Amino acid sequence: MSGGATGRTGEGSTPDAFDLLDPVIGHHIVNTLGWPALRPLQAEAVAPLLAGEDAVLLAPTASGKTEAAAFPLLTRMNRHGWKGTSVLYVCPLKALLNNLRPRLEAYTGWLGRTTGLWHGDVNTPRRRRLLVERPDILLTTPESLESMLVSTHVDHRSFFSGLHSVVVDEIHAFAGDDRGWHLLAVLERLTRTAGRPLQRVGLSATVGNPAELLDWLQGSGRGTRSGRVVAPAPRPQPPSAGTAPPAGGIELDYVGSVANAAIVIAALHRGEKRLVFCESRRTVEELGEQLRLRGVTTFLSHASLSVDERRRAEAAFAEARDCVIVSTSTLELGIDVGDLDRVIQLDAPRTVAAFLQRLGRTGRRPGTSRNCLFLALDDEGLLASAALLLQWSRNWVEPVTPPPEPRHLVAQQLLALCLQEHRIGTNLWQEWWGGLGPFGPGAAPVVRHLVEQGYLDQNSGHLFIGPEAERRYGHRHFMNLTAVFTAPPEFTVLNGRNEIGRTDPDLLTEQVPGPRRLLLAGRSWQVTHIDFRRRRCFVTPVDDGGRARWNGFGAERILSFELTRAARDVLLGEDPPVRLTGRASARLAEARETHLDAVHPGGTVITRHTDGDIRWWTWAGHRANATLAATLLPVVTPHRRTHAHWIRLRDDLTHEEWAKAKAQSAEGLTLPDIDGNAVRGLKFAEALPARLAEATLAARTVDEAGARFALEEPIRFAILPAKS
Repeated sequence: MSGGATGRTGEGSTPDAFDLLDPVIGHHIVNTLGWPALRPLQAEAVAPLLAGEDAVLLAPTASGKTEAAAFPLLTRMNRHGWKGTSVLYVCPLKALLNNLRPRLEAYTGWLGRTTGLWHGDVNTPRRRRLLVERPDILLTTPESLESMLVSTHVDHRSFFSGLHSVVVDEIHAFAGDDRGWHLLAVLERLTRTAGRPLQRVGLSATVGNPAELLDWLQGSGRGTRSGRVVAPAPRPQPPSAGTAPPAGGIELDYVGSVANAAIVIAALHRGEKRLVFCESRRTVEELGEQLRLRGVTTFLSHASLSVDERRRAEAAFAEARDCVIVSTSTLELGIDVGDLDRVIQLDAPRTVAAFLQRLGRTGRRPGTSRNCLFLALDDEGLLASAALLLQWSRNWVEPVTPPPEPRHLVAQQLLALCLQEHRIGTNLWQEWWGGLGPFGPGAAPVVRHLVEQGYLDQNSGHLFIGPEAERRYGHRHFMNLTAVFTAPPEFTVLNGRNEIGRTDPDLLTEQVPGPRRLLLAGRSWQVTHIDFRRRRCFVTPVDDGGRARWNGFGAERILSFELTRAARDVLLGEDPPVRLTGRASARLAEARETHLDAVHPGGTVITRHTDGDIRWWTWAGHRANATLAATLLPVVTPHRRTHAHWIRLRDDLTHEEWAKAKAQSAEGLTLPDIDGNAVRGLKFAEALPARLAEATLAARTVDEAGARFALEEPIRFAILPAKS
């Protein structure tokens, strides 16, 4: 091997892994990339991937996971003479695909191979070119794969005939929601289309249950195909309680408002590149405007901004200095952040796993350490941040659990399959998914309903797309059938011919005094014309006064049992082992005083105020409390939104009634009730019988373990004065 690289591997890695790679790849690793050795993950991944095994490659951010998958698969490609599109590289975000493309183009170019990109922002001429000159590696999303399978312009049997391997990047981002079920179902269809088992390789930086994730990824091949988790090094340990955090490490501050957060961000770390994560598009917009008013070079990224606006933020990662990039989770995953200096988090991310992803954006340069500054906007955000950091310090990360009972996606897949194949045998449709869980015999009631309601036609032993499916999903060549999430309608905002992004229609229809102004891309705009038929509005820039708002399904923060219990531990006096500012410490002390009667180390608390307000402080999380409220329905105040910390009980509740309800709960827990609005947020729910749609959501709302734990704890009763 040229470059004197024979046998070069990382410390503790598998001997001779380097020698197993194609010599051309080995030459370029040493002489083009300038690497003296493979990293541990890359070395350990070589042998199993060359053997065609399925795998989950698990390592912290910036550990070279892309190369760990790409180098062995390119070696297989060359060694076995694969032709056409033989490797799919699937990502959850278009921004991540755009970011990966230059690297994979370079790697395939070493071998005279090619990489192509196919997603919603790729124009039609480029797609047509890919169909003619099929790339060896195709970068894409599950939705784009679905669109290729059902498109009349793509000969999917020919295009995917050479497919051998699939890489799923940021696999945890798929497996935890319905996009994961959709991806698995599409991979099963691709397996049948290609006529061979497909090697499946998942990449992840943060997951608490990698073995279960591998089983999930293997789909119908679980138990019949060899697979392994490759995780060469444990996750970096957080500081233990009582130890000082590393200099420049994790810090928690309380600022009280977005405007105050902007003051702090503008004053700190000048000259550095800072990435600020916010938990909503509205907060991104408000912070972006406040930073620009203070003269800070600011870039924004969220799902409702135009492609050009988002690409400015992505380019800032690679090119800009002394700037602030404000983003929702769109920049959380995988994008190469280069010389990023700081990560700042407004309030708490939804999960510990998300925090680890964001923390991993920093500390990539020699001599730098990972860091994150939390800025709490209110008391709830402060408590949630402290609880999350406490759980992180305990080495806990959420297990990735696929949502149960995805019946609505069974309906979607049956319709998509009929589009793909034009007709399918009435008794043969199950074969397309190889008996994969929810797509097996248990899906028969969904098929019957689709036929009964006209979504599918049935004739001569075959199923076809029916008139109801044409009516509901047929617009623009069934484009709405390829995405598994319901997105509320938004209006496109245009300044002249330049698209800025999209906004909620409520901002364009509600009554306002004076001119109507929007906040979008961190700037204020005055609306000059609204085209309701085409869902467009035209704007001109103004100095200030704009408002941002988006209403969406599933936007509410759902706290788990574990994070809610950690919040209780914080209120009981346990601080996370991070640096707390004086403001944060003082505010936490106030929170502990406020909740003095609501927490007890020996169990849960029921408080009764003399004005009649009765609450059971379970500290069990949203889903467990929803389960408890449904189970204890006779003693719970009706029509109250579920809270993570407590359940409101009837004002006239007696001890006897409480004891009776609690005793009856021993007979079994009850699934939470589901209202119509929630069902409407479940895409394709209209293609299910109402009872199945409600049962699907109920199964996803329940937490039996958390509810049972709270029921079995001792309860302390406290009588308190009326609230002021």
